[in-house]
Amino acid sequence: MSSTISANDLTPILVTGSHRSGTTWVGKMLAADADTAYISEPLNVLHRPGVFRVPVKYWYTYITEENEAEYLPAFRELLDFQYHLLLEIKSIRSVKDFLRMGRDFRIFFNGSMHGQRALIKDPFAVFSTPWFARRLNCRVVVTVRHPAGFVGSLKRLGWNFDFGNFLNQPLFMRDHLEGDRAAMEAMLKDDIVGQAALLWKIIYRFVHRTSSLFPQFQVVRHEDLSLDPLGRYRALYNALGLSFTERAQNIILNSSSSENPARLARNKTHSVKLDSRANLDNWKTILSPEEISRVRKITEGVSESFYSDEEWK
Repeated sequence: MSSTISANDLTPILVTGSHRSGTTWVGKMLAADADTAYISEPLNVLHRPGVFRVPVKYWYTYITEENEAEYLPAFRELLDFQYHLLLEIKSIRSVKDFLRMGRDFRIFFNGSMHGQRALIKDPFAVFSTPWFARRLNCRVVVTVRHPAGFVGSLKRLGWNFDFGNFLNQPLFMRDHLEGDRAAMEAMLKDDIVGQAALLWKIIYRFVHRTSSLFPQFQVVRHEDLSLDPLGRYRALYNALGLSFTERAQNIILNSSSSENPARLARNKTHSVKLDSRANLDNWKTILSPEEISRVRKITEGVSESFYSDEEWK
């Protein structure tokens, strides 16, 4: 597929990858193009029904042609900027919910009225990228983060992962994960480092295999974007047919400035204002040498496709 796209192209964009891999940063930086509408995580188990009317039972739901009947109409409505106001009103339980409704309604209203291009940021769509490309004609961007960086982030936040989210999806297990069943079933509930390393391996093994089948997918490393934000985002904008305006450049520079914190507070996990360079090596202080060795051992066979030996030092 050619990387030259018409300026008025409205093909939707999906930004995905593992959670804690920079999908929010990438999504919001791409949405610095004023003609783009940023839609956050419809496949999040806790998503708002106004944005996406179908309940989601599992983190990292696997969507394919075999089970698409449940999801396809709702995603087409989302990409057509149909906001489900009554469903949202019925679900409101707090002031925060009310404020989110206002934000999301405005995004959908502006998207519809101004003919904007939908950009879905959703790490939990990563295993469904072939479906998004084939059935919804999405341009796909996949973010990758160093295994130790990903594991270190989850350890710092104390975020476990329950592999029941995978084991309880029969289609997913049949198509991709049967060989991992024993490892997932044996994982201890309080072993965040082991869980995160295995999760990284499963996700990026899938990404590596899928990207060879869909060479048009843009697979970008968080570290490369962090070291050269303007250069890397300019290339990504060009590949996606977005306008790399002065406004977009300023937003990107502001998000990655050395004046920003090197590490986000736990209550600001979705902030995109970070010293991008200083953030790269945080895992070296969060993880012990033994934990780093363990992460490397668990992820070997996949991590080499994305990171060199030098990048573990």
